[in-house]
Amino acid sequence: MRKKKKKQTNSKKQLVFLIVLIICGIVTAYQTTNSKEKTAGPEQTEIIVQSTPQNSDIYIKQTTAPSTPEILLQRTGYLVSYNSNTRIANWVAWKLTPERLKENTERINNFRPDPDLPKSKAVTTQDYKGSGWDRGHLCPAGDNKWDREAMIESFYMTNICPQHHNLNRGDWNELEQKCRKWVKKDSCLYIVAGPIFYDRKPQTIGEHKVAVPDAFFKVILALHKKPKAIGFIYKNNEGNNPLDSYVNTVDEVERITGIDFFPALPDDIERTVEASYNLKDWK
Repeated sequence: MRKKKKKQTNSKKQLVFLIVLIICGIVTAYQTTNSKEKTAGPEQTEIIVQSTPQNSDIYIKQTTAPSTPEILLQRTGYLVSYNSNTRIANWVAWKLTPERLKENTERINNFRPDPDLPKSKAVTTQDYKGSGWDRGHLCPAGDNKWDREAMIESFYMTNICPQHHNLNRGDWNELEQKCRKWVKKDSCLYIVAGPIFYDRKPQTIGEHKVAVPDAFFKVILALHKKPKAIGFIYKNNEGNNPLDSYVNTVDEVERITGIDFFPALPDDIERTVEASYNLKDWK
C-alpha cells in the first residue's frame, strides 16, 4: 500500500508540474502576442505613454486617426512623438521643476538632425535656410540648462518647428518665461506643446518638405496643493498680445488636436481642471 501511495503522490506532482508548465506557456504566448499588438506602429488607434524614466508622471493618450504616424523618442529632458509625414513632432512633453531651472550648462546653439532617424528622413537645419521661418523649439532650451545632454538634445530637429520670427522671439517666448516663474510657486509643471494644422495641405519648406504649422498649442498641469490646468493656442504669425488673449481650456485644445491630455488623473479631477481655467490662479 505504501508503494501505491508513493506512486500516486509522484503522479500528482507530475500532473501539477505539467499544469504549471501549460499555464506558463499560455501566459508567455499571451504576453508575446500582446507585446506585438502594442508595438504595431502607426496602425494602432491608441498609444499610451506612462512613467517615462526622466519625465515620470507624464501621461498622454494619442487619439488621432489610426493613420497618423508616430515615432516615440525618449530624451533626457523630454519625450517626443514624431510624425514622419509632417517631419515635425505631433507633440513634445516634459516635466519642469525648480531643480531643472538650475543653470548647470550653457546654451548650445547647435541644431542637428535627430540621430535616431534614418539620414534620408532626418530634417536638417538646411531645410530652414532661406525659408523665412525660425527654428522654433517646442521644449525650450531654457528648460534644459540643468543638464548638458538635455541641452544638446533640445536642439535635435525633432524638437523644432517652423515658427514665425515674431512669435518665436515674442509671445511664445514670453509664455516659456511665465512657466519658469509659475514652477517656482507650484513645485512641478507637466507641459505638452505641439503644432496645429487647420489646412490639410500645409505649406512645406526644404528638401525634406517640413510642414509649416498654422498654430501651436501648449497645455500645462500643476498638481501642487489644488490641481489646475490651462491651455494656450497661438496662431503661427506675428502678434504682440497679452497672455489672456491666447488662453483656452484644455478641453478646447483636446477638441482641436484630437489628443487626450493627462488621462491618468482621477476622472473627477481631470474633468474639473480641463473644463475651465482661471489665469489669475497662475499669476
